[in-house]
Amino acid sequence: MLKVKNLILSLVAISGISYANDASTLFDAKCSICHTKSRPADMNTLVAPPIMGVMRHVKMTYSTKDSAVNFIMDYVINPSKDKAVCMPQKIAKFGLMPSQKGIVTKEELSQIASWLYDNYPPQGFRGQGMGQGF
Repeated sequence: MLKVKNLILSLVAISGISYANDASTLFDAKCSICHTKSRPADMNTLVAPPIMGVMRHVKMTYSTKDSAVNFIMDYVINPSKDKAVCMPQKIAKFGLMPSQKGIVTKEELSQIASWLYDNYPPQGFRGQGMGQGF
């Protein structure tokens, strides 16, 4: 019985690692063309805000993982200025995010959104000089 329990725990651990790797890979394939995972040395190369800043604003607006994931899943498919959680000057600089409908599936988006919530922003991250850290 102990061997079965250890096997199950090992499979759960492996599937968690696989899930994280799959979601990270999905982010790289579906999102990183615009959103970087870290702040680049040259901010002029950005076409969209880095994901750590985006997630900082998501978490400042949505206090639970479920509400944050639901927001991300809705916003990515149906973006609008009314729903946006970023600062207005970011929309002025980068424009409104284009809909990703047909580019990312609901299942992929669910994995990505959950992974983003669990991993971003990094502990202690601060925005561009203002706001709370996480």
